[in-house]
Amino acid sequence: MSDPMDKLMKNRFRGFLPVVVDLETGGFNSTTDAILEIAATFFDIDADGRLTVGQTLARNVDPFEGANLEPAALEFTGIDPENPLREAVPEEIALGDIFAEVRRAVRDMGCNRAILVGHNAHFDAGFLNAAADRCEVKRNPFHPFSHFDTSTLAGLAYGHTVLAKACKRAGIEFSNSEAHSADYDAHKTAELFAGIVNRWQDLGGWTWPQIDQVGSE
Repeated sequence: MSDPMDKLMKNRFRGFLPVVVDLETGGFNSTTDAILEIAATFFDIDADGRLTVGQTLARNVDPFEGANLEPAALEFTGIDPENPLREAVPEEIALGDIFAEVRRAVRDMGCNRAILVGHNAHFDAGFLNAAADRCEVKRNPFHPFSHFDTSTLAGLAYGHTVLAKACKRAGIEFSNSEAHSADYDAHKTAELFAGIVNRWQDLGGWTWPQIDQVGSE
């Protein structure tokens, strides 16, 4: 018999598994500009429906053939695509690693599919979906158009939409020197999302199903 705790995440988000995705790119056009870094951060959940931040999986990515790299974007992120110390992998390998771990987490949590959580989620989702199309990914584990946007949620909860400012108002430590790394930003976005979900829970905004009922729903 399965442990009813395995069903908690499924019941909290209508069968979806929230996974934070953050990308660092060579510009703003998802069809022409390169993905340079990708990170995914996962969540755990307790019996009260409170989220905690789990592991982060990150990969440095080689620009796809013919990809555009805007000098202003590289200056902003500080990424040197030619630096061999990046140990970058091709886009299809990076996506394969991330997607495989997302599928495993979806299965282990008893969910139907993943839903992307991002700060300005449409940006990351656009690049992720464009890359999946380029790499002819057959099993993209993420919902094709629904997302959780922490910029919107932070505007509601804390009155600010910038990640660094929202984290500060939420009492989350944020280093501007470490920002604009996919690994770091994904983790901080996950902390922000978990904090907002848990705060809503503490305020009584969600009626959590009883543990003994979860397995039968």
